[in-house]
Amino acid sequence: MIDSSLFAIRLLVLVLAATPLIYYLLALYCVIDYFGSLRKLPPRNDTFAPPVSILKPVRGEDHHAYENFASYCRLDYPDYEIVFAMADPHDPVIPVIRKLQQDFPATPIRFVTEVPRIGENNKVNNLCRLVKAANHDLLVMTDSDVRVGRDYLRDVVAPFTDKAVGAVTSFYRCAGGGTLAADLDMLGMCMDSVPSALVARRLEGRVQFAFGWTMATTKERLAEIGGWEAMANHHSDDFELGNRIAGKGHRVELMREPVSMVFPKEGFGEFVRHELRWSIGLRNVRPAGYAGMIFTHGLPWAILAAAIAAAAGWASLAVFYLAAYLILRVGLAYAAGVWGLGDRNVASKLLLAPVRDAVSAAVWCAGFFTDRITWRGLEYRVRNGLLGPIRDAQTEGIARPEGNARGVK
Repeated sequence: MIDSSLFAIRLLVLVLAATPLIYYLLALYCVIDYFGSLRKLPPRNDTFAPPVSILKPVRGEDHHAYENFASYCRLDYPDYEIVFAMADPHDPVIPVIRKLQQDFPATPIRFVTEVPRIGENNKVNNLCRLVKAANHDLLVMTDSDVRVGRDYLRDVVAPFTDKAVGAVTSFYRCAGGGTLAADLDMLGMCMDSVPSALVARRLEGRVQFAFGWTMATTKERLAEIGGWEAMANHHSDDFELGNRIAGKGHRVELMREPVSMVFPKEGFGEFVRHELRWSIGLRNVRPAGYAGMIFTHGLPWAILAAAIAAAAGWASLAVFYLAAYLILRVGLAYAAGVWGLGDRNVASKLLLAPVRDAVSAAVWCAGFFTDRITWRGLEYRVRNGLLGPIRDAQTEGIARPEGNARGVK
């Protein structure tokens, strides 16, 4: 009886341990299918070029801020403006913007201050102000650590030739960094963000989210969902934008080309903290999906399965689980990062995949036990997707700075 029960438990664990491998196979299929279909698309239609307002909510001077901003001033596009917003009229980023105005006199560049405090999300407060300041109907919003190529706006606007499209977003490839934390951050895009987004797109039949690296929509579509004002207390503003626009029956499309993310030389602790912040946000906007991620963390399952198989004397099965995990995980990272996104930096970091997975699994577990995040040195609680400040004897009465961690993300 004991032997049969033990065998049943072992068999159950081995079956459950196979689910991440099945997920990786599904993700690999979705990645190959999506990027393969991109390569078969006809040439982009560049005759469609409506005027665009690029909106940049900022606070402080971020890593390589001038070059990041300057990339938007070199775009091959006939009619666009760049508008920055910061709450502090003495923000250290203002001299950087003034230098842009001097260096690129042909590009309309403005900045606005006096940002009203509408909610707890300071990035969204800036966006509310920016939408009012924008001269054009088509709005393109990006984070301050994003750098783009000359054809960026042409890639962004192309999907809007279809009136059914309500928003456009993008993936990213890595630029900068150079630390272990930055390398692990880079791997997160091709190991987690791209595969999970494309699996969700396949299973749900459409994209129902957006990424802060690029969020494009029109004033009309934004007004349909109550404007940014309706999201001023939400933690995951990018997800909310895409989800609400999709909820109105409009399509959310992905750009053909990824943008570039300029990673700072952050420490490991900083990396873990912002990973935890994103995990807590995801748990709040998709709680069932977050819980289901237990079957996407292949490393702990592979180790558990290998240990059980080895203890039972099934050495070949133990090797199979470990080898299958490593091959599928590295293969997925290569397919999404190197082949799909064209990110050559990923190729030399593939063997860090298990390290990235170990951190991701630990952060995912931690995300169940806390709702507190740190954002620009201040602590918040995230409940039901909403930000709430934590006020105590140390923070009560202290002026609350605008902006948030890692640029404006």
